Amino acid sequence: MGNNRPSFIEVQKHLSGMDYPATRDQLVEHAKKSGASEGIIESLRRLPEREFDGPNAVSKEMTKVS
Repeated sequence: MGNNRPSFIEVQKHLSGMDYPATRDQLVEHAKKSGASEGIIESLRRLPEREFDGPNAVSKEMTKVS
């Protein structure tokens, strides 16, 4: 099974400048505006619909939904 999901470092590049706390939808919108790939957008869409208080919270959830 291939694992081609984006690394969290790639995701973070597209979330730089994000104001936290942020909802999942705000993260997705921010990533889209910064030119994130469809893979990164997809990864963010898989996150639970809640508020994230910072990059570490996003990272922690991303490892759960992989």
